[in-house]
Amino acid sequence: MTTLNPWLALPDGLPSPVAARRLRAAHEAVVTHGGAVRRDEVRPVVYESWRRSLGSGVDPDGTPPPVDLLDHDLLAYREAHPLAAVMPVIRRLLVTDAEADRMIVAVTDAEGRMLWVEGDRALRSRAESMHFVAGARWGEDVAGTNAPGTALALDTPVQIHGGEHFSRTVQQWSCSAAPVHHPVTGVLLGAIDVTGGDHVASPHVLTLVRATVAAAESELRWLHREELPGRPAVPPLARPLLEVLGRERARLTTPAGRTDLSLRHSELLLLLAEAAAADEGRSADQLAAEVHPGDAAAVTVRAELSRLRRILGEDLLGSRPYRLTAPLDTDLDQVRRALARGAVAPALDRYVGVVLPRSEAPGVRTARARLAGSLRAAVLRSGRPELLVRYSRLPDAADDAAVWQGLLDCLPVSSPRRAAAAGQLLRLRRSPRPR
Repeated sequence: MTTLNPWLALPDGLPSPVAARRLRAAHEAVVTHGGAVRRDEVRPVVYESWRRSLGSGVDPDGTPPPVDLLDHDLLAYREAHPLAAVMPVIRRLLVTDAEADRMIVAVTDAEGRMLWVEGDRALRSRAESMHFVAGARWGEDVAGTNAPGTALALDTPVQIHGGEHFSRTVQQWSCSAAPVHHPVTGVLLGAIDVTGGDHVASPHVLTLVRATVAAAESELRWLHREELPGRPAVPPLARPLLEVLGRERARLTTPAGRTDLSLRHSELLLLLAEAAAADEGRSADQLAAEVHPGDAAAVTVRAELSRLRRILGEDLLGSRPYRLTAPLDTDLDQVRRALARGAVAPALDRYVGVVLPRSEAPGVRTARARLAGSLRAAVLRSGRPELLVRYSRLPDAADDAAVWQGLLDCLPVSSPRRAAAAGQLLRLRRSPRPR
């Protein structure tokens, strides 16, 4: 005998009009009259949540949940929140397709405050009337039964479908949510939620949400790897980080703060970091050749490096030859390290775009091409549909017939993505080839 998952709202993936009528009657009996219901009328997890909502004094016809955080307070709070570091992962796995899948993706803190609400614009506009917005608190104790609030209350993934919501104004929606924990301390950090129509309460959506939570916790584990048991403790940001992926100008993060560099300084510092990775330095003539597409005087590079040293300080940039005198990490090298250990999915999570897309510096173009080529080769070798789907969304893959053919080869026959992959491949094959 198969035991149904008690956290699933629609085990068969489809709503039932008969079940919906029973649910409305049960909601009326419990919420309005405080009565009891039969087990076949409402799921136990929902019934218990209704009872908790009543006990907390939530009005099923009352005002929308409170908005606790606005403007600068919201921005400052979520920038400092641990889940800010894994938003790129969440966006890649959920938000990218949210509009096509008619979904809203929300990320909350442990109290149920919405920190990020992204996805389908039309749905978000509709949801604003019930305060389903960033800064609003959707904890079960103030908003009644809802997926993120109930997931946090029970510390378990859960779905809430339509009339299972305690508040009547929310009963046109369905949602799937799962809690996120700190991988080192185990502390509850918040929840990831997907909200939309009936299709959001199907089993595969909850599976997708749980997979996203697992990926987010894995990324947090990597970011906090120095804090894991058995690892020596190191101060946070002991090694400065240079971010160049998908950025027109590099961002340097040190214990003193963040600095957005000029394009020329971005190029020079990246090239010095690449040299340092090979335990090398560079002369002014070498840097001039790597930075400027045409002929350039070394004196120009020396002047730029002098200005860069004033930004970086003497403890990071040395001379004769020019070199980094302290460890500097780059997001480019983070992707390379992930690929080196065969972790293609984390490499895709970190790869948010090509290296300094505006730069025409020969050395930067070489680094850009090598990284893009390594990532492409790793994805194609993997033969994993989910990785090929994610890679196909990158601008790098738009005109890459091998990627679309690989995707078509590995997708199951029943996949709705096959038609799009076949169409893109056909378009590429029909396009005139450059002479």
